[in-house]
Amino acid sequence: MKYYAGIDLGGTFIKCGIVDETGKLLVKDKIPTKKERPYEAVAKDMANFALKLATQAGVKLSAAGIGSPGSIDSKNGIVVYNNNLKWDDVPLSDEVRAVLGVPVYVLNDANAAALGEQFCGAGNEYRDVIFVTLGTGVGGGIVIDGKLFEGNKSAGAEIGHAVIRMGGEKCTCGRKGCFEAYASATALIRQTKRAMGKHPESALWGICDFDKVDGKTAFDGMRADDKTAAQVVKAYIGYLAEGIANLCNEFRPEAILLGGGVCAEGDTLLEPLKKLVGKMIYGKEGYAPVELLTASLGNDAGMFGAARYAMIR
Repeated sequence: MKYYAGIDLGGTFIKCGIVDETGKLLVKDKIPTKKERPYEAVAKDMANFALKLATQAGVKLSAAGIGSPGSIDSKNGIVVYNNNLKWDDVPLSDEVRAVLGVPVYVLNDANAAALGEQFCGAGNEYRDVIFVTLGTGVGGGIVIDGKLFEGNKSAGAEIGHAVIRMGGEKCTCGRKGCFEAYASATALIRQTKRAMGKHPESALWGICDFDKVDGKTAFDGMRADDKTAAQVVKAYIGYLAEGIANLCNEFRPEAILLGGGVCAEGDTLLEPLKKLVGKMIYGKEGYAPVELLTASLGNDAGMFGAARYAMIR
């Protein structure tokens, strides 16, 4: 049996788990990132942390994977750009390998989460999976035949930045009408607040204060039989369906997994979404169906995916 360290690098914490080649988690823990330090210090902490956990598990590591936010040159193990950590062209793989003493691989954190869900999460029955996260933005990753599709220099699979409304809402990327600008949790909050502004009679005003609106507010209003809230939810699910149908038509995965806080709505979100996507995807009805599922690993997905990446490189 071989054992791998899966490291999830975040702006606040470094999470690490020791995983065997079947996907079984032996041990996991987290330490503060202390991102204000030079990258060399952070990398050294990551390596020593992985060694500590491997010793705790009583195993010897074969390799390690690191999921990092930002633009990643996964071929060379370099963090090209990370705004949160303020890193540019950091040779993270080399730095960690120098201490850890085994091969170390680096990939984007959203890609790591996708690979983790496909390996031992909600997508473990499928080889072709797309993971879509609905958070501050819309991110995710694409797994084809059990391997990540990363694109040229690992810069592809930016699924949140495909346009679904030409000339539409301004996106953080600078374009207008992106999937992210309509289907992220941030977008849902904006849509809810906009509806509240137009409809002072809406029951939404009694559900929470205007400045405390979140991704759950419109769904709560819909459950309270508020028409304004129901319209917000219907429109949001429509936007989400547009983006997902595009992914289905472009890649035809076996399954699309949805993650993020909005997915806590369960069937309230999934059932109408499935009906809409079923009407939009190209081809004969019933042929090459795409399952829509909720991701299952939560915040551990990146850790599992980083370990898996080290296994298959």
